[in-house]
Amino acid sequence: MSDTKKYLVGMFDDDDTLLHAVKDVRKAGYEITDAFTPFPVHGLEHAMGLEPTRIHTAGFLFGATGLTVALSMITFINKFNYPTDFGGKPYWGLLAYVPIVFEHTVLFSAIGMTVSFYYLCKLWPGKKPRIVDERTTDHLFALTFELDNTKGADYISAVSELLKKEGAIEVYQKEV
Repeated sequence: MSDTKKYLVGMFDDDDTLLHAVKDVRKAGYEITDAFTPFPVHGLEHAMGLEPTRIHTAGFLFGATGLTVALSMITFINKFNYPTDFGGKPYWGLLAYVPIVFEHTVLFSAIGMTVSFYYLCKLWPGKKPRIVDERTTDHLFALTFELDNTKGADYISAVSELLKKEGAIEVYQKEV
């Protein structure tokens, strides 16, 4: 089975034109697969109707894990593994452990969020990127529409006409 997919690609030369086209294409009821831009376009994620990321929730959970690991490790070492009497001070003095616990919380949160981000974006070492059009890495913008067996010539011509009406400088099909 082939790993490639067929797309209808609309190329734009201006970010405002792209943003306006995204709104109108979605209003017309067509599903945009993805948008490729050479730089971040403010408001594009809202125009495309993308859900907000939940990476901050993962950061909280990883931070809580780091806090728990740090407190557990300190407790185990000071209470059971190597109990040392420092002038009668308690074995478990929470205020003395705040810097270590804070550093563990930040470390676990940062590493966990980074790994989660790479996993969710499907970025891993050795992965070959699927670039629909090399020009999107330089100066042009692209909207893509996945073409499958259910979308025939009528769909392709209707979307192509709409994209051209919205200011696309080029519309073509490509298998990636």
